[in-house]
Amino acid sequence: MYNELFQKALNIEDPWYIKDIDFNPELKQLDIWIDFKKGSKFPCPKCSGANCSIHDTIDKVWRHLNFFEYKTYLHCRVPRVKCDDCGVHQIEVPWARKQSGFTLLMDAIIITLAQSMPILKVAIMLDEHDTRIWRVIIYYVKKSRAKENFSKVSKIGIDETSFKKGHKYVTIVADIEKSKVMYVCEGKDSSTLTRFNKDLINHGGKPTMIRSISCDMSPAFINGISSEFPDAKITFDKFHVMKMMNEAVDEVRKQEQSTIKELKNSKYLWLKNEGNLSEKQKERFLALKNQKLKTVRAYNVKLSLQEFWDSKNRKEATQYLKKWYFWATHSRITPITEAANTVKKHWDGILNYFDSKITNGILEGINSIVQLQKRNARGFKNIQYFINMIYLKLGKLKFGLPT
Repeated sequence: MYNELFQKALNIEDPWYIKDIDFNPELKQLDIWIDFKKGSKFPCPKCSGANCSIHDTIDKVWRHLNFFEYKTYLHCRVPRVKCDDCGVHQIEVPWARKQSGFTLLMDAIIITLAQSMPILKVAIMLDEHDTRIWRVIIYYVKKSRAKENFSKVSKIGIDETSFKKGHKYVTIVADIEKSKVMYVCEGKDSSTLTRFNKDLINHGGKPTMIRSISCDMSPAFINGISSEFPDAKITFDKFHVMKMMNEAVDEVRKQEQSTIKELKNSKYLWLKNEGNLSEKQKERFLALKNQKLKTVRAYNVKLSLQEFWDSKNRKEATQYLKKWYFWATHSRITPITEAANTVKKHWDGILNYFDSKITNGILEGINSIVQLQKRNARGFKNIQYFINMIYLKLGKLKFGLPT
């Protein structure tokens, strides 16, 4: 009775059958032995030739879904068949993938849990070593990515994010229109674009189809894009442009605070928008803003550049930026003139925003999630685990898991 019940529950079909079941309450473990009918023949796993005779068998064990709180294991003597054309090969069983210690349904629960939980917590919940969990994740990520089709991708964003302290980075490429991670690799130099180009082609994409790329003003990214995607127009991300301006304003504050003591510990007053300040911060900010300070002048130049992004079209934006550039370069504030010269150097890429209307906002959101996952996991043992986590959580991959 129980054998028949478990046979139906496990979807075991002829010539396989449940031979024995052992339930151990002390160990909290359920063991199920599967066997094949005497005289059974199987197709060759290499050429699919039918009716191959069994050469010998190898005992295998797979972890299955828990039966309530009891660990469940499937046991089977797996045949090796002899094919006249291919020789002796081990067959594949219908309940598990080759060289796996888990059943397909156990794989499915691992992937499902790992998409919403840190891997270490999944390992603890399932009472398995995290290395075994990672093997499952890496297998399915690789398998699912192999099916990805990038033939229609035309707008991408590129950014780097840190793996660990000590200048360890990965580069992330995202499909802006689908808000998904397409590619991740170690490093942040120009070779990352070469590697992405190859991966794009391997997934049915064409470098000539990439028309717009959003990125920061990294020379490495610029050189890589120019070399690998010559037909694409670069849009320098407005968030990175404004970050550069904020850094210039803060540099002015640092220089001036040596003589103006009131500027000490006021960094975030100049970085935030005035409307986002607390009442106490507003009071202090207004007191400083009414003084004739270089920091105030630098802050006003920054605000003016911020309003530049509200221009209606490229022509209007070009006229606005020319006036802003003249004001900034004549400010006689070194960090501001240096920032203005950086804008001039990247002039076309900044103005391209008014044609492409793309930013790295999606990448910034992805980066935030990646860093949150890194903190929740308390770091990763190696960079491959880190890369696979990004694909798993943010790649929108179709795993095609059994149900």
